[in-house]
Amino acid sequence: MRVCVVGAGVIGLSCAIRAAEAGHSVHIVSAQPAAQSVSAVAAAMWFPYRAFPQERVLAWSMTSLRVFEALADDPESGVALRYGTELHRREKPDLWWAEQLTDLTLLGGGELSSVIAPNADVLGGLRARLPIIVMRRYLGWLEQRCADLGVVVSTAAVGSVTDVDPTADAVVLAVGMGAETLLGDRDVIPIRGQVVRLANPGLTDWLLDEDDPTQFCYVIPRFDDVVCGGTAEVGQSSLEPDMVTEAAILARARRLVPALTEAPILSRAVGLRPGRREVRLERCDDIDPNDRPVVACYGHGGAGVTMSWGCADEVAALLACCR
Repeated sequence: MRVCVVGAGVIGLSCAIRAAEAGHSVHIVSAQPAAQSVSAVAAAMWFPYRAFPQERVLAWSMTSLRVFEALADDPESGVALRYGTELHRREKPDLWWAEQLTDLTLLGGGELSSVIAPNADVLGGLRARLPIIVMRRYLGWLEQRCADLGVVVSTAAVGSVTDVDPTADAVVLAVGMGAETLLGDRDVIPIRGQVVRLANPGLTDWLLDEDDPTQFCYVIPRFDDVVCGGTAEVGQSSLEPDMVTEAAILARARRLVPALTEAPILSRAVGLRPGRREVRLERCDDIDPNDRPVVACYGHGGAGVTMSWGCADEVAALLACCR
């Protein structure tokens, strides 16, 4: 079939690749290129954060994990496997996301001295080897893969499903926050995330403090930089970095990782995660007046990268049923 994918973020590009690999002729259309999408702002690491329902999210995420593990062998992909620690501040942390991981170790509070500065509130942690992804490099890799498969990419605003490429036999809507405008989906809400990028003083291990009673914190060393975050401001849509927020992010990160104290700031950014009560991945053919099969794939919250390949596989399977 001729398939038009609306959206050029990590979800749209991954869906386009899987559709093209299945033999479809694929065209991507998006209001902005991948480098300007929220995907480009992502820190990013494999971690199923703020996405539901958990059972489907975990299945999609584990599929993606296997793909990222393979991509780590390709230096052009921007993917690397790194050890790191999720800190726990509760006696019984919720480890739903880690239940299928094999390379992990549970740590007691006394075993964290080599990971963070002394912190009486931290009761333990989970150490695991997970993919970290340099998004600008990875998005470029995805775009090149699309090009190699003959996927055509164009930049244009799409106001309704009716406007989507009239020559397409099927449509994939990987539209993120655009679902509110394009489909009138009021369940989609922005979750504002702010990050600051520091020069890397030699760190290799990532750190995640999601149980922080005030605001969560993550420190993700990549190659030459370290991404520090973050925020999860539900319903906030400002794309301007807030300096008070940045100061709080840096204070949290440097308190946990003193090696960052003198690291200079390289850049700052804000992205709007497409939050939704549940990821929408389903056939929804009744929304196109042209009577074409439509597959919706959006609402991935803060885990679009993490779920991308699992969701793309399911999208390809749904398209196969459309023939």
